Amino acid sequence: MKRFLSILKYLSSYWGLVSLNISFNILSVVFSLFSLTMAIPFMGILFDNQPLVETAPELSLSVESIQQNFNFLLSQIIQNQGKESALLIVCLIVVAMTFFKTGFKYLADYFMASLRNFVIKDIRNKIYNKLLSLPLSFYSEMKKGDIISRISVDVQEVEASIVSSLSMLFRDPITIIVYMASLFIISPSLTVFVLILLPISGLIIGRLGTNLKKTSMKGQRRLGALLSIIEETISGLRVIKAFNSETKMYTRFQSTNSFYTRLIIKMNRRKLLASPLSEFLGTIVMIIVMWYGGSLVLNNESSLTSQALIGFIIIFSQIISPAKSFSTAYYDLQKGLASAERIDELLDEEVKIVEKENAKSITEFKNSIEFRNVSFQYEKEPVLKNINIKIEKGKTIAIVGQSGSGKSTIADLIPRFYDVEHGDILIDGVSIKNYKLNDLRSLIGYVSQEAILFNDSFFNNISFGMQNAELNLVKSAAEIANAHDFIESSKNGYYTNVGDRGNKLSGGEKQRISIARAVMKNPPILILDEATSSLDTESERLVQEALINLMKNRTSIVIAHRLSTIHHADEILVVNEGEIVERGTHDQLIIKNGEYKKLHDYQMFV
Repeated sequence: MKRFLSILKYLSSYWGLVSLNISFNILSVVFSLFSLTMAIPFMGILFDNQPLVETAPELSLSVESIQQNFNFLLSQIIQNQGKESALLIVCLIVVAMTFFKTGFKYLADYFMASLRNFVIKDIRNKIYNKLLSLPLSFYSEMKKGDIISRISVDVQEVEASIVSSLSMLFRDPITIIVYMASLFIISPSLTVFVLILLPISGLIIGRLGTNLKKTSMKGQRRLGALLSIIEETISGLRVIKAFNSETKMYTRFQSTNSFYTRLIIKMNRRKLLASPLSEFLGTIVMIIVMWYGGSLVLNNESSLTSQALIGFIIIFSQIISPAKSFSTAYYDLQKGLASAERIDELLDEEVKIVEKENAKSITEFKNSIEFRNVSFQYEKEPVLKNINIKIEKGKTIAIVGQSGSGKSTIADLIPRFYDVEHGDILIDGVSIKNYKLNDLRSLIGYVSQEAILFNDSFFNNISFGMQNAELNLVKSAAEIANAHDFIESSKNGYYTNVGDRGNKLSGGEKQRISIARAVMKNPPILILDEATSSLDTESERLVQEALINLMKNRTSIVIAHRLSTIHHADEILVVNEGEIVERGTHDQLIIKNGEYKKLHDYQMFV
C-alpha cells in the first residue's frame, strides 16, 4: 500500500484533471443507473403488471417521489395513448440516457489519458534527475542495464498496471456505491444477502495473488541482468569477436533469457487466472441471487415484485463487471508494485555529495588549492593516505605513479566527484564543502583519458554546458585544440554529427574535441587525467600541443602515464599505494634516483 500511495502522490499536481475525471465518472454512472432502472417499468408494462397512478404525487428530491412522479407520467401516457406508446417512450429514454452515459464516460477517459501520461512523465523526470545527482560511486556498483531497465521497463510496467488502475480507482468504486444504493432501495434484504456473498468471492481471488509481486520482482531483476548483457555485448563486441567468444556470450544470454521467460510465463498464468476465476465466481453469485430473490417473490416474503427482481438482477449484473475489474486490477497492482519498489530503491538511494545550507559562492580562483591530511577509501579499501599538497595559482602540478596508485582519485576529489572522508581540501583557504557545488565545478575544466562525446554535432559537443554559444567562439576553441581543420573538412562542418560516443572519429580527434570543450569553458583550474596515454605518436603530438595551449595561464593538475609529457611541470608528485613518496621537478627527481627515476628509465628503455 505504501508503494501505491507513493505513486498517488504524483496526482497532487493534477487535481484539476482528477476532479474532471471523477465528476464525469459520477455523471456517467448516474445516467447508466437511470437507463438500467427503466427495465422495471418496461417489464411492468409488458407483463401488464405496472400499477397505474391516478393522482400526481407531491414532488420532492426523494427517490420515492421521483419514482412515483415518473410512474404518474407513464400512467397518463398509458391511459391517453396506449401501452405501445408508453413502451416507445421508455425505449427512447433508455437511448437518451445511454447517450449521456457513454458521452460522459468518454470525457472521463479523455482526461484520464492526460493524467496517466503526465504522472509517468513526472516519474521519468524524477528518476533521471536522481541519476544526475547520484555520485560516481553508485555507478561503479550498479549495472548499466539494470539502471536502464528501471527507467524504461519498470516505469512502463507502473504505467501499464498501477497508473492504469487509476481509472478503476476513480470509476468502479463510484459505480459500485451508486448501484448498491439503488439495490438497497429496491430490496434491502436481498442486498444484504449480496453483500455477504461478494467479500467471500473477493477473498478467494485475493488468496491467489499473494505470490505475484514476489515473482514479478524476480522477473524485473532478471530483465535488468538481460539488458546488462546486451549493453556489455554492444560495448565489447570487438573484444568478443577477437577472442571468438560469441558462443560463450550467447550461452550466457540464452541461460538468463530462459530463466526470465519461465518467470514471465509463471507470472502471466497466475495473472490470466484472475479473469476466468472472477467470471466463474460472479456467475455463481448471480445464480444464488436469482434463486434467493426468486424464492422471495414466489413466497411473497417481501414487497419485491417480479419486475423489481428483474431490475435488481440487471443492476446487480452491472456490479459484477467493476467487481471483476477489481480482481484483475489487484493482479496488475501486485505486478506493478514490484516495479514501483525497484523505482523507489533508486529514488531512495542516498545522495552522498550534498551542498551545505548557506553555502558560499565562488566565482574566481585567487590563491591556491590545498590538500590537508587527505585520506580516502572505496568501501573498505584504502586508496589515499595522508595526502598533503599545495598548488599555487598558475602552477602546473603533475601526478605520476603505477596504475591503481590513487592518481585519478586525487583529481576526482577536487570537483567533489567523491567526498573526502578524512582531512580536507581547500580552495583559497576555504573547504570545498563550504562552496556551492555548481560554483566549484564552474572553476574546473576536466579532460579525461577517455574522451566522452555525445551523439550530437561538433558545435554542441564543444559548447556543452554553455548557453547560447556563438559559432566564432566555438571555432576559436577548436583552433586552440588543433581540431578546426578536421571539423571544417567534415560533411556539415561544425554541425556534423559525431556519432554514438564519437565513434565516427579517431581517438586523437575525439580527444581534441574534448580539449576544445575545456577551452570553451575557459576555467581557471584544469585537470588532465592521462589525456594522451591511449594515443598514437602523431595524435599525441597534436593533442599535446593543444594541451599546452590550454594550460597557458591556468592552474593545472596533470595525471600522467607518459613522463615525457610532464617535463615542464612546476612540481611532480610520485604516488605509490596511495601515498606521496617523492616530490620535486623532473631534474630533481632524476638526481634523487628513486621511484620517479625507475619509472623514467623503464619508459626510456621501452
